[in-house]
Amino acid sequence: MSTSRILVVDDEPQIRRVLRTTLSAEGYEIQDARNGEDALKAVREHRFDLILLDINMPGIGGLETCREIRAGSEVAIIMLTAWEAEEDKVAALDAGADDYITKPFGTPELLARIRAALRRLPTTTEGGPESVRLKDMEINLTTRRVIVKGQEVRLTPKEFDLLHYLLANPNVPIPHGRLLQAVWGPDYGDQVEYLRVFINRLRKKFEPDPSNPRYLLTEPWVGYRFSLPQTAN
Repeated sequence: MSTSRILVVDDEPQIRRVLRTTLSAEGYEIQDARNGEDALKAVREHRFDLILLDINMPGIGGLETCREIRAGSEVAIIMLTAWEAEEDKVAALDAGADDYITKPFGTPELLARIRAALRRLPTTTEGGPESVRLKDMEINLTTRRVIVKGQEVRLTPKEFDLLHYLLANPNVPIPHGRLLQAVWGPDYGDQVEYLRVFINRLRKKFEPDPSNPRYLLTEPWVGYRFSLPQTAN
């Protein structure tokens, strides 16, 4: 059983009702909203651990709602979408979502996605560093803070967990599947688009030149590598 608080955002009353009943039975505390405007108001007034956000709603759509939430919050977000095209799923991730699930979906799949979105890597890795200092950046793996040029940069929990795992295994190529399973969970492994979007978001947040990265390097056909200078500590 869990005490995590979940906000369900969908314009269809039946879906909200079913999700409230299903998730409440699993021990989650549920609040719902019928549109993006109500969701933004709820996020301003209450704390949530996760948001289930429908992508196709009247008024402020799901993507714009996700962007606005993400601009001021690190809450986990799963987009609910009826779209099958990869570019639409990538758009959901690029808007700031941690994951997406395609309608119609079954309860076991939904619960697995929620567990994956809520899971966090341990704050410290055995034998790994507690913090890393680079030329213009400091990453504290214990407090989960990233400072770039003296300013704190907000990372979502999944962004930080991905960065954390790469830093815990520096200077070696880490395969896509291993990264996905380490950060999202054992049910993941083929969703390479997740990594592509999240790596790009991380690069924009702290690479001096995101188009020519210094630290977060792509290993073609393999995965990604964090290039950690030997002088870093």
